[in-house]
Amino acid sequence: MGVQLNFPIENWNFRSNSILSNFPSDQFERLTQNESVKQYKKGEVIFKEDSLPTGVFLLKEGKVKIYKMDAGDKEHIIYLAAKGDLFGYQALLSEERYNDSASALEPSRIAFIPKNDFLEVLHSSELLSFRLLKNLGHEFRVLATNLCMLAKRNVKERLATQLMILKDKFNGEPETDHPTEISISRDDLANLVGTARENVVRIISGFKADGIVFTKGRKITILNEQKLVEIATGA
Repeated sequence: MGVQLNFPIENWNFRSNSILSNFPSDQFERLTQNESVKQYKKGEVIFKEDSLPTGVFLLKEGKVKIYKMDAGDKEHIIYLAAKGDLFGYQALLSEERYNDSASALEPSRIAFIPKNDFLEVLHSSELLSFRLLKNLGHEFRVLATNLCMLAKRNVKERLATQLMILKDKFNGEPETDHPTEISISRDDLANLVGTARENVVRIISGFKADGIVFTKGRKITILNEQKLVEIATGA
């Protein structure tokens, strides 16, 4: 509990699984009556920046990365979506093209909900409207926090922060005694942190030498959360 008190994960972590959590069964059935479910391979694109949205996506299994490409074709990951998250709805609500892209970080099962079904339920459901507004407000707060982090914190602090966020994303069973394994490539981790791959490899090696993490291939296990929180917060 002490780690959570010292590191308010909600300030850093995009979460949209609460939008449809415990949603009224009749409204959920209307929302998903025409959904189609597809299995995506690792790296497979779900939607691309500047394309027109035709519906929204509900992540049933796996992980998805939401990212933007810069002028030099370098990828910048904005956030990761996990099981239960609704994504791709922002462009639909604003009636604009996608401002980012999405692809599967690992093999993922994703439901596609057509635009007309989503909007029909949205127009008739005060609960869905409220939850979407609440989540959009939360996303703005997280974006502002992350922009501040990029401007004020060094790479080591940013990497420690992202590892805590990823632990939350990959922790499918909270309150268990088993350490959470974070499975992510060093390239993707570098794109999350906003630095070069070489910097991530070097800092992770230092964390490992200090007993903060254990690594095996692409998998990272956090061994000392409190120390990681201290680094993340500059304590």
